[in-house]
Amino acid sequence: MPTEILMPALSPTMEEGTLAKWHVKEGDKVSSGDIMAEIETDKATMEFEAVDEGVMGKIIVPEGTEGVKVNDVIAVLLEEGESADDIGDVSSGSSAASAPSSPDPAPSAAPAAEKPAAAPAAPTKDGERIFATPLARRIAADKGLDLTAIKGSGPHGRIVKADVENATAAPKAAAPAAKADAPAASAGAAMAAGPSTDAVLKTYADRPFEEVKLDGMRKTIAARLTEAKQSVPHFYLRRDIQLDALMKFRAQLNKQLEPRGVKLSVNDFIIKACALALQQVPDANAVWAGDRTLKFEKSDVAVAVAIEGGLFTPVLKDAEMKSLSALSAEMKDLATRARDRKLAPHEYAGGSFAISNLGMFGIDNFDAIINPPHAAILAVGAGVKKPIVGADGELAVGTVMSTTLSVDHRVIDGALGANLLNAIKDNLENPMTMLA
Repeated sequence: MPTEILMPALSPTMEEGTLAKWHVKEGDKVSSGDIMAEIETDKATMEFEAVDEGVMGKIIVPEGTEGVKVNDVIAVLLEEGESADDIGDVSSGSSAASAPSSPDPAPSAAPAAEKPAAAPAAPTKDGERIFATPLARRIAADKGLDLTAIKGSGPHGRIVKADVENATAAPKAAAPAAKADAPAASAGAAMAAGPSTDAVLKTYADRPFEEVKLDGMRKTIAARLTEAKQSVPHFYLRRDIQLDALMKFRAQLNKQLEPRGVKLSVNDFIIKACALALQQVPDANAVWAGDRTLKFEKSDVAVAVAIEGGLFTPVLKDAEMKSLSALSAEMKDLATRARDRKLAPHEYAGGSFAISNLGMFGIDNFDAIINPPHAAILAVGAGVKKPIVGADGELAVGTVMSTTLSVDHRVIDGALGANLLNAIKDNLENPMTMLA
């Protein structure tokens, strides 16, 4: 039975993607590990490797097709002894939103009634998708196997044909009952909030405008942030932070680090200060997980990086353990690869806390939207000269930075959030303590 090749989920949040380029054509021999195609997700262009061996029997989705849903059939692979006559009537479904004209498909020799059964949907375990080839899923269904109990031997732990052929049948785990009072939410529904497209077009029908098509990243940002603002109970805490001691300390460090080619930014100190504050206020180092919270030992801090058409939030893991120079080098590398869309999914997934710094754009202050499941995000404004009252009561001029901590009230209450922001302030106003 020919093997259906499905559109893979190449990132934790991927729901659809663009099949940018095929590296094989019909009739080519394919081996496990070969690069078959390039797929554009909402974040990056990634290579898709073959898992099974065989011959490319039919390409269902032509290159350049946008809006291909995860698990849609994109091609059919023939195993030894199979021919194009065995393919039958296979289609990619109706999810491909925008496909270029494709060559006329070869007529199918098999009648529609004899087309191979579609592979069962990909199973999940603890909310995580179990990756298995379509053929492995079909064999598992025929043998009554529970794929969540099988260890895959394919690339990245994917379950392949040999794994299920050698497995012993076992009762399948019962699927959890759906909650009757939990309405289904979709990215499309989140994006649809507000006036309809037709209504907006009608409103501005007499004005000149250019329609700008949404790419995958902008669609994802629209859906996730709409959902976040509607479903996360935000509250906001604000503090002004004096930077004079930090600026002086930074200048001294940069002079000492100059022979090594290292130059620390204010943002490097902010990352370190937040990472240490999460250790000093450990109850705030947590995320929302539906019916519970997850509290972490390490400080994994995400930092928003603006790129053309959107943003990435690469994560600096174990940030509390790293030196300022190490954080600086890692952040520069992540930011560069983010702008080139070369980050791997694990580099921008996770974290419990985020930083969004618009100070370099001259913004004094702003309120950032939490990126679920994070419990908080720190919005950082520019450091500006302001009149301040010194400890001796004398009026002076100092450099002051405005910060706003957006907090998820389900995870962090007011007093806990205040303690976290105060810890960040103390770390930044006493920078030498961050080296202790």
